[in-house]
Amino acid sequence: MSPALANLVYLIAAVSFILAFKGLSHPRTAVRGNLIGAVGMLLAVVVTLFDRHILGFAAIFAGILVGGTIGAVLATRVRMTGMPEMVALLNGFGGGASVLVAGGALMEPPGAITDAPLLQTAIATVLSGLIGSVTFFGSLVAFAKLAELKWAKDVRFPGQQALNAVLFLVAVGIAVQVVRDTSGIAYYWALAGVAALLGVLLTVPIGGANMPIVICLLNSYSGLAAAATGFVLNNNGLIIAGSLVGASGIILTQIMCKAMNQSMTDVIFGAAAVASGATADEVYGGKVKATSPEEVAMLFDGARRVVIVPGYGLAVSQAQHAVRDLANLLEAKGVEVEYGIHPVAGRMPGHMNVLLAEANIPYEKVKEMDEVNPTFAQTDVAIVIGANDVVNPVARETGNPIAGMPILDVDKAKTCVVVKRSLSPGFAGIPNPLFAAPNTLMLFGDGKKAILGLVAALKEQ
Repeated sequence: MSPALANLVYLIAAVSFILAFKGLSHPRTAVRGNLIGAVGMLLAVVVTLFDRHILGFAAIFAGILVGGTIGAVLATRVRMTGMPEMVALLNGFGGGASVLVAGGALMEPPGAITDAPLLQTAIATVLSGLIGSVTFFGSLVAFAKLAELKWAKDVRFPGQQALNAVLFLVAVGIAVQVVRDTSGIAYYWALAGVAALLGVLLTVPIGGANMPIVICLLNSYSGLAAAATGFVLNNNGLIIAGSLVGASGIILTQIMCKAMNQSMTDVIFGAAAVASGATADEVYGGKVKATSPEEVAMLFDGARRVVIVPGYGLAVSQAQHAVRDLANLLEAKGVEVEYGIHPVAGRMPGHMNVLLAEANIPYEKVKEMDEVNPTFAQTDVAIVIGANDVVNPVARETGNPIAGMPILDVDKAKTCVVVKRSLSPGFAGIPNPLFAAPNTLMLFGDGKKAILGLVAALKEQ
């Protein structure tokens, strides 16, 4: 295939990626956008397969078979609640692939893979190794935290940021040596090793409340590593795709930081606020009021407006279809029903939007935080299903992990019903005073079972 034709196909693929991003910006067009992006990537892969300078088709198809099988098994087995962990792993695999591909290219004789200037290739190689290794090992830590593995604790110690700075300078020094002597492959793997330690130390101090931001940031890192690898291989398709992912990831990271009132610098270097000193006993103090589905059903007799706020607990219990049935019953009684979505509800951006779309809940009833917050004062009943940190009034105070984070103002509703298994804290690890508020009723139990019980109680009225 001629270089001109290959670059034309890469250009078409790049346009497909851009159209995919546009489509993914709204639930109504997300499926189409995803398909357009997949077709664009298929075009790019097919063109790249005709470049046999590195591997023959047999090795390439063997890799596709093994990787495709593993990916298919993971994709079919992962639950919706496990998607954040899977995204973290996918980010890491992208970074790890960049490290290995760039390292393999470095081991080849100069000019064997690309005719790009040697200095350009060397700089791109060290960037691939540095960013890719940080991404891979940082993503493994993020995966462990999202999966709530027992050993994946937040780790902070004196001088941690200073140590990170020293490791970065050491990595830069090794990178300079790699650029000066591209035949020293040992230096490259030393760079990858230092970057691996840096990736771990940059991620371990970051608390669970900031994991949605970390996912976006690591996604950006994986894109930057891929773009650098594209320069190593002189592959325009990889450069374009990596640049798009890197840029969009940074933009999304900034949006997430704003949504949680966090400084991007603080999150990157693990300087975010630590847990509040208040205990659950001090916050709740025996003021929590439990209720039953029958009592909650009675609240709707005179209600005119209800807002449903989904959270991670809804995803765990797969209660979205039961919620839709509840909303249909209320609307049949003349009640206005809407859904309030926090930008970081769940454990990744868009988590709740996808779940509600899965239950065919009309898009126009799903309201973003800025749109729904002014209406809570005129809301008769706010139903919070499995959400915690995004409705925690502590965010309006200082000195805690979510201080200053915009929240859904469910506590301003006339009555707030919280559906939750227990009083356990959210991902931020702090108690929620909302549970003990005078206008709050706690409906304890599995999210799906609780909502089904509420539906049954409404039907019996």
